[in-house]
Amino acid sequence: MNRREVLWAAGSPALVGWAGPVAAQQRRFDLVIKGGRVIGPSLRLDAVRDVGVAAGRITAVEPTIDAAAAATLDARGKLVVPGLIDIHTHAARDAAGPALCLRDGVTGFIDAGSAGADNLDPAVAIVRAAPQTGRILVNIGRGGILPDGDTKDLSLADVGAARAAIERHRDYVVGIKARLSETVVGKNDIEVLKRAQQAAEPFGLGVMIHMGQSASPLRDLLPILKTGDIVTHMFAPPPNAIVDGDGRLFPEVLAARRRGIVFDVGNGVRDHIRWDIVEQVMREGFWPDTFSTDWNVMSRTTGVVDFPNCMSKLFGYGMSVPEAIACATVNAARTFEVFRDRGTLNVGAPADVAILELREGEFEFLDNYENKIKGRQRLFPSETVLAGARVPRQ
Repeated sequence: MNRREVLWAAGSPALVGWAGPVAAQQRRFDLVIKGGRVIGPSLRLDAVRDVGVAAGRITAVEPTIDAAAAATLDARGKLVVPGLIDIHTHAARDAAGPALCLRDGVTGFIDAGSAGADNLDPAVAIVRAAPQTGRILVNIGRGGILPDGDTKDLSLADVGAARAAIERHRDYVVGIKARLSETVVGKNDIEVLKRAQQAAEPFGLGVMIHMGQSASPLRDLLPILKTGDIVTHMFAPPPNAIVDGDGRLFPEVLAARRRGIVFDVGNGVRDHIRWDIVEQVMREGFWPDTFSTDWNVMSRTTGVVDFPNCMSKLFGYGMSVPEAIACATVNAARTFEVFRDRGTLNVGAPADVAILELREGEFEFLDNYENKIKGRQRLFPSETVLAGARVPRQ
């Protein structure tokens, strides 16, 4: 199986299945999204369609829907895709975060390590109040993100405190985040990763590691990961990139993917993505499993901008629009159980929909090192539908 086939999801996704035709007397809709290019990777669909919504669910995806509808949304000339799922954000650092990323089409998010055991409660409060589905990876460092390093003081990597925090917020914590750059963890990366695994293990949760710039070689860190764990910032440059000095993937990286480790983009703003590494990795055919942004409320002022902008960055490296949509929807939905019925436009699924505009022209994209590339296509957020309701845009 090649990488493109993986992106289009081998086998049946663990998502809502086809519910069959709706009886004529039930053909009434709360909303019909009209005439857009519907890209539904879980359905292998890329065609102009109407999408009908009732009671917060997708109830029809058809060439034309003429039945009665309380409201319509004109999507002609735009893309209609499942709501985007961003598995690496810092949306819970600011109460305004979830609503801001919702306007960009993000109908599900993971806050990845903003808070540790000692400051988890405020982050959970933000996620609980979010309009869309959000969850948290608790930082193994009990103070969360710290200016002087989350776990340079090894005592901050407190397994007992992390477990107690998970127990306290079991409905909202879905894993552990371990930031392993030397500026964050010093020389403690292997021990901190082991402690993250110890904290997650009793709950059957996964671990996300922040790779690149670690004191230990990535090749020593990867064998500690287990199936379902996530490596974010996969395009980080040396000293510990996923490719060697000749641009070849390390055998341990290939072995990690074979045993079910997820490789995620994690765009961010510092040390996480550099165009020459992107070119080498994509040339090797090692495409990302998932897109994510490392987003925060200031991202519009950086090279991140928004989730659709980050997705657009790989078009120049061979990825098609439908393949990028797959990374941001169905593939992302598989990474966390809470999203298992999302990332799809299957009939019966929650009606979370992103409407995007694909513009042609000349666009500039930034990596984390002020390097610029030109692209001929870029995605822009246009409208968001959450649980069947149109989200107001400012």
